[in-house]
Amino acid sequence: MVPDAEFRSYYGRPVLREPTWAALDIAGYLFLGGVAGASSVLAAGAELTNRPALAMTGKIGALVAISGSTVALVHDLGRPSRFVNMLRVFKPSSPMSVGSWILATYGPLAGLAAGTAVTSRIDRLGTLATLSGGVGKLATIGAGVLGPAVAAYTGVLIADTAVPTWHAGFRELPFVFVGSAAAAGGGLGLIGTPVAQAAPARRAVLLGAALDVVASKRMERGMGLAAEPLHTGRAGKLLRAAEILTVGGALVGGLLGRRSRAAAVLGGAATLAGSACTRFGIFHAGVESARDPKYTVVPQRERLREKQQRESPAE
Repeated sequence: MVPDAEFRSYYGRPVLREPTWAALDIAGYLFLGGVAGASSVLAAGAELTNRPALAMTGKIGALVAISGSTVALVHDLGRPSRFVNMLRVFKPSSPMSVGSWILATYGPLAGLAAGTAVTSRIDRLGTLATLSGGVGKLATIGAGVLGPAVAAYTGVLIADTAVPTWHAGFRELPFVFVGSAAAAGGGLGLIGTPVAQAAPARRAVLLGAALDVVASKRMERGMGLAAEPLHTGRAGKLLRAAEILTVGGALVGGLLGRRSRAAAVLGGAATLAGSACTRFGIFHAGVESARDPKYTVVPQRERLREKQQRESPAE
């Protein structure tokens, strides 16, 4: 019997080409996009249930976050024209193409919702306020409808790559991102909204944190060896901090924040920080998994072995 050959790459180089994305740009893009999408959902709900302070917080927060997310993406691309070039065609099978169109549609709606909210506040009794109020409401609802897609598509986007840790979690990663985004958007709502109007933000924080934690645990159990980078090095530290901040922030902001403004602000800040740690942790885990050839070779051999066992005739 010939023993299995040890896996190794030529001259010690990785099997995969390591992602060249800058952490601050791409992980920041992932985080801010989630905050924007969740904030728009909260703003739309607040608009329809007469919670003006929460609606204003969500609209302004969504615009600032999606602007920052777009700047980070364009900075990583190098030139704004590269983003525009992605809009030349619409390819449903490409998460990048679909995501580009989602951003191109959502961004103006978020900007219009926030802009009309500000003009309505300035010209509260004038004709401009009446006109901008109607247009702004439609834009707010439109941004709220697209908000879940903005929060989720980045999870689909990075899972649709050859990076082992990202690809291995392709089923649950969008749910992790949506839960993390909901917790962050709710946290922003808690920070900027009086306690009396912040009930939807408190619910978003609690439900988002629960979805984030449950989806993350389920993802890790199904990833096999590819889950290892999630628990080691910089990624491991970030993701442990993310869980503590997200759960702790949800409990403080979602429960104690019902009566205490200080608890609401503290809990909201913690869930925002937890969401950022989640995105940065997953980003660094993916980079590490691409750097080490075992995360590519070992799962491939396991899948090949399982396939051979299924196809071999029973003795």
